[in-house]
Amino acid sequence: MSQTAGKRLKNLLAHIFLSTGAVFMILPLIWMISTSLKTNRDTLIMPPKWIPDPIVWSKYVEIWEKAPLHLGFLNSLTIAVPVIVIGTFTTSLAAFAFAKMNFAYKQTIFLTLLATMMIPFPVIMIPQFLVFSQIEWIDTFLPLIVPAMLGNVFMLFFLRQYLNGISNELIDAAKIDGSSWFGTYWKIILPIIQPAIAAQVILWFMGVWNDYLGPLIYIFSREKMTIQLMIANFNAYYAIQNDFPLIMAASVVAMLPIIIVFFIFQRQIIESVAVTGIKG
Repeated sequence: MSQTAGKRLKNLLAHIFLSTGAVFMILPLIWMISTSLKTNRDTLIMPPKWIPDPIVWSKYVEIWEKAPLHLGFLNSLTIAVPVIVIGTFTTSLAAFAFAKMNFAYKQTIFLTLLATMMIPFPVIMIPQFLVFSQIEWIDTFLPLIVPAMLGNVFMLFFLRQYLNGISNELIDAAKIDGSSWFGTYWKIILPIIQPAIAAQVILWFMGVWNDYLGPLIYIFSREKMTIQLMIANFNAYYAIQNDFPLIMAASVVAMLPIIIVFFIFQRQIIESVAVTGIKG
């Protein structure tokens, strides 16, 4: 077998393997959407029906009548927007400092921040709760917003590595032109790293939007519940009644913001992957 034929065979096998994995990953999503369009009786039919017959849209209307999902959306956005906007700014600024500035104990501080990634959340969950309860932040959004606005360590590491691949000549040229450090960051560095930021923003937004444990710990009032807490209440109540289409419809609606954010930033994600590949 020639080298070209062997390479084609490897590519074909890799394509088949990845396509099979993609099918298995998307099947639960397809099943969720399919179930949301079925009647209660059709969800229990064996063998299962992948294509609903008839297609029922009433559950998507019913979910808004049986739970204040609009409050869940609003509460989740109230948490996600300041976390992502302010947190991305502080994280990218810190990444620029660690990548391009020289100051005392830079490596020590950076490695200490990375070490916090290895601390499981359950270890600090109770101490954090006690601290926030003493300053009367319980049953508010503040414990979910304020710490996250200070930055994301994983995003910090990713952006720092990305910035290390950018030539220092740009920084030197900006200094010669009289630009300050912040001016260099705002006018030169930030536009360059936008694709990398976009990729990390989607991952961060998914984490904040899908967070269940944090709101479960700190939020008690029904009117302050995030969308994930409301979906959990849906599951607890309507699963007993075997109303799986209602549960799936609520889950589909809760997933829509993540899909919208992905489509908005997909061009930046592709650019980030392309630039990373070129650098590699």
